Amino acid sequence: MKYLLCALLTIHGLIHLMGFAKAFQLASFDQLHIPISQPLGLLWLAAALLFVLSAILLVAALAWWWLPATVALVISQAVIVTSWNDAKFGTFANLLILVPVLLAALGHAPWGFRSQYGRDVRAALATAQAPAAPVTEADIAHLPPVVQQYLRFAGVLGQPRVTNYQLHFSGALRNGPDDAWMAMEADQQSMVDPAERLFFVDSQMYGIPANAYHRYSGSSAVFEVQAASLVTLVDARGPEMDQSETVTLLNDMCLLAPATLIDPHIRWEELDAQTVRATFTNADHTVSAILTFDSSGALTNFSSDDRWRTIDGKTYEQVRWTTPVSGWERVDGYTMPVAEAHWVLPGGEFAYGRFEVTHVAYNVGR
Repeated sequence: MKYLLCALLTIHGLIHLMGFAKAFQLASFDQLHIPISQPLGLLWLAAALLFVLSAILLVAALAWWWLPATVALVISQAVIVTSWNDAKFGTFANLLILVPVLLAALGHAPWGFRSQYGRDVRAALATAQAPAAPVTEADIAHLPPVVQQYLRFAGVLGQPRVTNYQLHFSGALRNGPDDAWMAMEADQQSMVDPAERLFFVDSQMYGIPANAYHRYSGSSAVFEVQAASLVTLVDARGPEMDQSETVTLLNDMCLLAPATLIDPHIRWEELDAQTVRATFTNADHTVSAILTFDSSGALTNFSSDDRWRTIDGKTYEQVRWTTPVSGWERVDGYTMPVAEAHWVLPGGEFAYGRFEVTHVAYNVGR
């Protein structure tokens, strides 16, 4: 769908070059009978360039592609009116482009999740703490040996303690094992003390923008999904969601901010040389998970039975949740996992989320 729209934007833009070429006598076109002045010719050119620019931005997955497209539509329709008999069919192309432009613009509406996420991030960072002293060997001495090895593998020692972390992900999501994957981009801002997790997902369902927003602040969590920033598809909250997001918070600490594993709110139990149990308490919610490591100290899996799967936003089932790691990459100078999120259902285990970190920053300032 995205590439069809890109093609339409590009072709429609190139057609506008005909008006520019005729105005400046660069070419003659039998389709254009009405004379076009040079000032109008420049407007035809402007529309062409803006349509092509919006197509390029869309291919590059830049969320504001719709801004130049909106200006292009206004200019395009204005010049079409001046040559109505010759160019009136361009109105149909403009109407086709107008629909996705409006949907994209709604995604940036003040009431939408994208705007709300931005406001929440600014509010969280307004109270951001300055980074503390670096993590030392003494800080990790109480941890099981394999967890100490993991923190060395992740390059934590000698780095400042983490007070907050910010990430961008690329990946895909699906609801069930037989469903198609939906490409997504996600942004996350997490605060360490007090714990807060903000997670915004930008995706599409049947060509319609679908945004999801996870918010875990204080002792409560909310998960909402909207279509076109107008229709609420999921509004999940309550004790099951609170506990589930506490598991997610622990998972983030293990995979995305391992320096936070020195937190005294985590109790560790060594199960064998490469396996530990972590029990974490936050805001009166206590959860646990099994962490598995390989011989190099790399974390290979995180498994918890304390998470609930949302079936329809109102009904929950408690099933095992795992995040196997397929590899590690260097991103912005840090060692980051390439991981999936799995549910272990009675019928078998399936992946419902694929995540690759494309940007990471720690101790983000105000």
